[in-house]
Amino acid sequence: MRKATALRDESESWKGFSAQLSDLLELAEMGDESMLAELESEVDALEKDLNQRAFQAMLSGKYDKEDALLAIHAGAGGTDSQDWAEMLQRMYLRWAEKHKYKVAILDSTVGEEAGIKSVTISVSGDYAFGYLRSEKGTHRLVRISPFDSANRRHTSFALVEVLPQISDEHLEIKIEAKDLRVDVYKSSGAGGQSVQKNSTAIRLTHIPSGIVVTCQNERSQLQNRENAMRVLKARLLEVEETKQKEELNELRGEYTKAEWGSQIRSYVLHPYHLVKDHRTDFEMGNTDAVLDGDLDKFMEAYLKMARV
Repeated sequence: MRKATALRDESESWKGFSAQLSDLLELAEMGDESMLAELESEVDALEKDLNQRAFQAMLSGKYDKEDALLAIHAGAGGTDSQDWAEMLQRMYLRWAEKHKYKVAILDSTVGEEAGIKSVTISVSGDYAFGYLRSEKGTHRLVRISPFDSANRRHTSFALVEVLPQISDEHLEIKIEAKDLRVDVYKSSGAGGQSVQKNSTAIRLTHIPSGIVVTCQNERSQLQNRENAMRVLKARLLEVEETKQKEELNELRGEYTKAEWGSQIRSYVLHPYHLVKDHRTDFEMGNTDAVLDGDLDKFMEAYLKMARV
């Protein structure tokens, strides 16, 4: 029923687009110059709609319509990399906000001095995984370090992972109770009232694979367990897909260390301003806009390249 509803909605959407186009053609054929400004406005809106539809047509992967799990891990670079990981978290949260996606931070570990060591974010909405799969890989930042008293230039790295959240009716992954170890502990926090006094955080260990998942950001132990199970199933799906066929590059990309020579994208803030994707060669000079969530052109360039 869910699939049928989605197909019906898509069909109705295209019928509506076709009807709009027919109406515009009829108005244009009337030759009334007083309607020219209105026609131009309608054509611009229709063209924008068509470009968006063409963009979504590139999202034809097996899981592109699904929700996504986005994980960010600080890499080589110490405190600077942990700060960079937090900057990336903000960038993706702003991107999701602009696209009206629902987000939830499932788990996070703060850095010793600044930033975060890692974070796992749930991104829910149509084509969330399809858009975000272009972001998986190592991201490099070059800037004058705010943590260096000598004001020297530093290079920092962070690894971004993107996994599809498969709904239960589409998921063939089964987890036996005997294969799962569940640990409950108190959530960590910044101190004061933010520290949980009850044991609500969950750590799931899948014994056969050795995969460990933690979730501590909800106040309910049950909610944390449900979220942790979603992440675990997504990671097990990735393993299963890799065993069955060479889909690893489509789901996550080859796992690489977040360090020199492995970056997919560089963000240079000194001595000049430039964000460049090394896979597509697409670049933007407005680094502030990119770090504020303006990522669509990078995603589009990647999707076009991936279709070739």
